[in-house]
Amino acid sequence: MRLDKYLCACTGCTRSQSKLYLKKGLVKVNGEPEKRPEIKVDPGKDQVSLEGRVLSYREHEYLMFHKPAGCVTAVSDREHKTVMDYIQRKDKRGIFPVGRLDLDTEGLLFLTDDGELAHRLLAPGRHVEKTYFAMLAHPASQEDVDAFRTGIEIGEKRPTLPAGLSLLETPGHVLVTVVEGKFHQIKRMFQARGNQVVYLKRTAMAGISLDPDLDRGQWRELTEEEVERLRSLC
Repeated sequence: MRLDKYLCACTGCTRSQSKLYLKKGLVKVNGEPEKRPEIKVDPGKDQVSLEGRVLSYREHEYLMFHKPAGCVTAVSDREHKTVMDYIQRKDKRGIFPVGRLDLDTEGLLFLTDDGELAHRLLAPGRHVEKTYFAMLAHPASQEDVDAFRTGIEIGEKRPTLPAGLSLLETPGHVLVTVVEGKFHQIKRMFQARGNQVVYLKRTAMAGISLDPDLDRGQWRELTEEEVERLRSLC
């Protein structure tokens, strides 16, 4: 891989910025200063540093995003702001959201350009767990917990698969864990129980929790450990 392309892949900079880094002598390859953008580096063998920081190359991008309410889970939309509008980086071509959250739902959303991993995370047969915090119009009961554990009729061919429902200390506050992704599933499950969701936030997916340091609308790259966890589940 060309060195300037490698710099772009690791830092998100533009090709012209990478050449400027090289011209200023800010780049080293295997400990030696390098100014030639055209030289080839092997991501698996060569060590490249920028201003003393060793760069880590990834074939794909993996981001964690704290979706706010009011934006749609899409790459583009004519009416609403999209999740992609919050991803402020030089090159975000090819990145897309993994699955979807409703317009008024907040919380954890993964974005990537790894189509194979995204497909596996969303495949119905994988039964990847997703956990949500919900505020309800009325307190839930132990009967609701039992019903969720069995499966809820929501007007489809089959009841939902068994889901976890935990009652929190504050009345009307619950945690819900599902292994499906049916349209408005959690809202429909509570509607079937004569209740209503007034606030919904995804807090975890595939065993990875939303980073508490991320405010609404903020994002960060997944750590190597988090990426490996997603891969191991798939």
